[in-house]
Amino acid sequence: MTLAAHALRLSFSDSGASSIHALDDVSAQFAAGELTVIVGPSGSGKSSLLQALAGIVLPQLGQITFGATVVNALPESQRDAWRLKHCGMVFQDFRLIDELDALGNVLLPAQFQSARLPKGLLARAQQLLEQLMVPRRRGSVARLSRGEQQRVALARALLLDPPLILADEPTASLDAENGQRIAMSLKVLAKEGKVVAIVSHDDKVVALADRVVTLKAGRIQSGSVVSR
Repeated sequence: MTLAAHALRLSFSDSGASSIHALDDVSAQFAAGELTVIVGPSGSGKSSLLQALAGIVLPQLGQITFGATVVNALPESQRDAWRLKHCGMVFQDFRLIDELDALGNVLLPAQFQSARLPKGLLARAQQLLEQLMVPRRRGSVARLSRGEQQRVALARALLLDPPLILADEPTASLDAENGQRIAMSLKVLAKEGKVVAIVSHDDKVVALADRVVTLKAGRIQSGSVVSR
């Protein structure tokens, strides 16, 4: 299945009421089985595109489709339900809950689905934290390093085994060794049949990409969609 953006236009108003064009007629496809990396200078619209693909922000024009579903046409509650079922998100600022420990943060998506933890998810959460080498520590995730917090955020995104993985700079806070490990993990997820779209400035991630999409000033640069 393919996640696709069709002629997206997205604008924001700044504090001076001037209009900022985050996305300007952006069309792109993100196919299952491919690792797609979105690159470009700061302010080019990369994070805006990722959040539009997830149905977090709504474009003024255009469509986001996943199979037969027009994501941005869904009411907010249905978009939230769609995102929970289909999409694992890794945000640039992680969006972890400081009051919870690492395991509690990873299990959070499951608790949105049901008051009782589904059988097997506790073991899966623990396995993901172990695979991503997050130390077994009780207490707030605020006590973890930024690199450890980033790995907790990735484990949370993978918990429900979603078909879509959307990640904003998933290796930015990691050292070279852990960054390479995470990049390879994302590549494997793509090869297993998931749609994996990543915003990154990391050359190691870009080198592993099946497709590279370059944004500048809210537009995809002509000839910049490179398939490998």
